[in-house]
Amino acid sequence: MDIQENKGEKKENTLIYKLALLLSSMLWGCSFIFTRSLIETEPTITPAILMTGRLTFATLLTIPILAVTRRLKRIDRRDIWIFFVLSFFEPFLYSIFETFGVKMVGSVLSSIIIATIPLVVPFGMALVFKEKVRPVLIVGVSLSLIGIVLMMLGPQMEISVNPLGVLCLIVAVFVAVAYTLILAKVLERYQPLTITSYLNAISLLYFVPIMLLKDREALMQLSFSLPMFLKLAFLGILCSTIAHICFNYGVKRLSPTVASVYDNLVPVFSLLLAVAIGQETLSPWTKVLGMAVVFVGLFLAHRKT
Repeated sequence: MDIQENKGEKKENTLIYKLALLLSSMLWGCSFIFTRSLIETEPTITPAILMTGRLTFATLLTIPILAVTRRLKRIDRRDIWIFFVLSFFEPFLYSIFETFGVKMVGSVLSSIIIATIPLVVPFGMALVFKEKVRPVLIVGVSLSLIGIVLMMLGPQMEISVNPLGVLCLIVAVFVAVAYTLILAKVLERYQPLTITSYLNAISLLYFVPIMLLKDREALMQLSFSLPMFLKLAFLGILCSTIAHICFNYGVKRLSPTVASVYDNLVPVFSLLLAVAIGQETLSPWTKVLGMAVVFVGLFLAHRKT
């Protein structure tokens, strides 16, 4: 009886972490749409300005709450450099390349390219941590990648993109993989909420000097309107904080390889939101087929045999 109860509890716990990863994918899918919208309404906004505003909202939310509730754990002196390296990869480098990519390529296609992260993470885990790559995982991820390619096709089965934008997004993919591999070790000693809070705060130290020294003229040309602040708040609180916390919990409990597979759902959520607000349509039929293939690939990636 006890064994059955333990199995049931384990399945329930696993479901919670899978739902957390699903929520992170949904929020990151929305992130591309909101970032694109912010770029279109604020033409002078730069990656440094956007991320400074975004991370300011994130830090103002998490640090005071954790300090008051006494849940903000101190970083061990020997681990400080790891947090600075981790925050340099993401959000700093990753957000710069991602923002430039979204600006040149567009929100939905950018999310599709970023969704190739799961294809790289298992091989990074095998190379760094000697983790065995299960054949069914390769099949699942590869199938999801095929679905992503199908979603990229236009009415005439063509793909026309800005090469420089694609290059920026590819660099962002490899930065995210490096972040995930380092994160796996940091999660052994710190809770996801603590990690996310510190990374957001440290990243401000990278972005603020760039914004003040390089982007002062662009900063003065912003509208500073309520919609601008609401979009930054959404990106900072939900996408830079809640989504990262959910993803970090998934990595901690389910492994980086399994967690990264959920990135395949990011372009699906991006496309659905873009359709809902009139930015995209569900035609041609390859987009619908592509979404279905992504879901099948995700299912296979979780199979153990």
